[in-house]
Amino acid sequence: MQHNAACSQLDQNGRLRHFLSIAGLSRELLTEIMDTADSFGSVADQAVKKVPLLRGKTVVNLFFENSTRTRTTFELAAKRLSADVLNVNISTSSASKGESLLDTIRNLQAMHVDMFVVRHASSGAAHFIARHIAPHISVINAGDGSHAHPTQAMLDMFTIRQFKGQIEGLIVVIIGDILHSRVARSQIRALTTLGAQEVRVIAPRTLLPDDIQTIGARVYEQIDYALAGADVVIGLRLQKERMHGAFLPSEHEYFSRYGLTEQRLKLAKSDVIVMHPGPINREVEIESRVVDGDRSVILKQVSNGIAIRMATMALTMSSHNQTRSQQQK
Repeated sequence: MQHNAACSQLDQNGRLRHFLSIAGLSRELLTEIMDTADSFGSVADQAVKKVPLLRGKTVVNLFFENSTRTRTTFELAAKRLSADVLNVNISTSSASKGESLLDTIRNLQAMHVDMFVVRHASSGAAHFIARHIAPHISVINAGDGSHAHPTQAMLDMFTIRQFKGQIEGLIVVIIGDILHSRVARSQIRALTTLGAQEVRVIAPRTLLPDDIQTIGARVYEQIDYALAGADVVIGLRLQKERMHGAFLPSEHEYFSRYGLTEQRLKLAKSDVIVMHPGPINREVEIESRVVDGDRSVILKQVSNGIAIRMATMALTMSSHNQTRSQQQK
């Protein structure tokens, strides 16, 4: 199923038609996304922060789950590409009155939109939408269940490349709630595809999925060993809203065993960078002094989110424009 889902992201020329998952995408394509984001980096410094690439296009932000940071950066990205943006508030929409997901999509499609940015609590929702829409519409997955969050993974890769020059050969440590994290799954796939030397994961056994090693990660049981010689350390949020049962004894015990502190960070390389996709639970996952310290690139991740989302929107829409022009010839 994953293989077919990955293939459905690409058009007949091997270009991005949708951006649903990192799975199945080549190193060259992931590099193209980062290179394209690089080209948009200067837009934020311009007096008029816009380029005309998506002028006349309509982008729908369809968020069935709340996420201020992700929705806002997608909205800014679309507007900087000169697109018209429609934010659909699901809590007050027809979906909250019992309308099916497919009916919601078909009604919006009838308004001649060009792209859906979808965030949904159910794994596979973005893939489902991509299979049921008109050929000229792109879908970008802004997070589905515990499955994937490809743009977050790519802004993380982009940030690592900015600070480290390349991803190939790096040792990257991911700490926290791996089990419920769509971000971690996408990060691991992207890191292995881009040639990281080793991706280490460290978490309580109750927060590790059974298949974690099959997608390219190495499990460590003690945080001190995991951090030794690390180039990059990524903290993850404890997703308490997804925990039904006794996953953790207490937040205090979690911090004492897995919290990223200044003292522990000394075990990593001297030029280590610290990342977190947010939102952060300070003094639970990560010490405030680390969040605000000189090794932290967390705020840079946020600003890079705009450039990466501009890049994925531009690349997917250029694929559709190319297909249309070929059909018209």
